Amino acid sequence: MRIRPVTSDELPVLQDIERAAGAPFRDLGMAAVADDEPPTLEVLEHYRRAGRAWAAHDGDGPPVAYLICEPVDGALHIEQVSVHPDAARRGVGRALLAYAADRAREEGLAGLSLTTFTEVPWNAPYYARLGFRTLEEAELTPGLRKIRAHEAELGLDRWPRVCMRRD
Repeated sequence: MRIRPVTSDELPVLQDIERAAGAPFRDLGMAAVADDEPPTLEVLEHYRRAGRAWAAHDGDGPPVAYLICEPVDGALHIEQVSVHPDAARRGVGRALLAYAADRAREEGLAGLSLTTFTEVPWNAPYYARLGFRTLEEAELTPGLRKIRAHEAELGLDRWPRVCMRRD
C-alpha cells in the first residue's frame, strides 16, 4: 500500500470511495448516513491545496482510500477517513491514520483527534483498538465543541457520537 498526497484529478474518485464506504451504514439502520453526499469537489480541493488530503493506492491503480484533516486546537483533526469496501480489512485505514500521525508529529502537533459514531463497529470501537480514547465533555477543546455543534446541525446526533483523541 502506497500513501501519497491526493492529486486534483483524483478528487472525483474520492467521492466514489465515500459513497461506497457509506453504503454499509444502511444495514445498521442509518440510511441518512449512507445516502449523505460526499464532500464536494471544492471542499476536497481545499484540503488538497492545504496539503491535508492523502490517498492510499494499491499498486499503481487509483486510490482505494483517503483521509482529509486539519489542525484543530493543537492536534491534527481527522475530518474524514474512508476506505472502499473492496479494500476493507487490509489495514488501509490504519495505514492512513499512521501516516497522519507522522505528519502531526512533524508539525509539532500533540496527536490526532476525530469525531465518530459510538455504536458502529468500524467507528469508535475500531479507533479504540488503534489507541484512541473517548474524551469526556470537560476535555473538549473549543474547536472540537464547534465541530460537534456543526455535526448536530447536520443531524448526525440522531446516533450517539463522541470525540476521540490519540496522543
